[in-house]
Amino acid sequence: MQVRIRLFAQLRDLMGGDLDEDVGGDRITIAELHRHLERTHPALEPYLPTLAVAINQEYCLDAAAEIGPGDEVALIQPISGGADTPRYLVTADPLDRDALRELVATDASGAVVLFEGVVRNHHEGRAVARLEYEAYAPMAERQMAAVGDEVLAEFADREVHQVAAHHRIGMLEVGDVSLLVAVSAAHRGDAFEAALRAVDRIKETVPVWKREHGVDGSMWQEGVSPRPAGAEHLAGA
Repeated sequence: MQVRIRLFAQLRDLMGGDLDEDVGGDRITIAELHRHLERTHPALEPYLPTLAVAINQEYCLDAAAEIGPGDEVALIQPISGGADTPRYLVTADPLDRDALRELVATDASGAVVLFEGVVRNHHEGRAVARLEYEAYAPMAERQMAAVGDEVLAEFADREVHQVAAHHRIGMLEVGDVSLLVAVSAAHRGDAFEAALRAVDRIKETVPVWKREHGVDGSMWQEGVSPRPAGAEHLAGA
């Protein structure tokens, strides 16, 4: 069986592109795939313990889960509008604040919080000229939606009404908006708290990476190991 494995950001640079692996047989478990990659691609071995695996754009936390013919597999390393506008979106276009606000506002909402993530001119003491964002876009949108559902469930008794998030990808200049998260609620305190929770969870779970460009060249920013939305459910599935 041939398995095509999608790679992103640092891993794609390391391996020169996606991988097409002949794994033998007609199915392979995630644990077996890890062992196969250790043998066939030693350069990946240091990264494998920190990687999450996605099958058909869903995180899979069970090492015994099987990959079959036609499945789309991805290795996920630590991750760093208008009426027709989708609630969760990854796009190369500039983000529309008003559109996102309209997506979440309801007649019952006494507060709408809009968070803007903005490209800044420094990071950990280094000057930054611009940032380049890359995403596993279909999965990123699904994970943002899962985060939205997670936040609404967490705040179910707090009159939090709607959540929406848009992430921009491509080359962004200092001052450009890379992330918008909007939350509506009956009360401002709940709206602020839910928005902060949504932003934190997006940073932890959505497969987006950024490359920092400065006077000394470019480098991928280090991230955190993914903490998938609905991880307890996935682990028990």
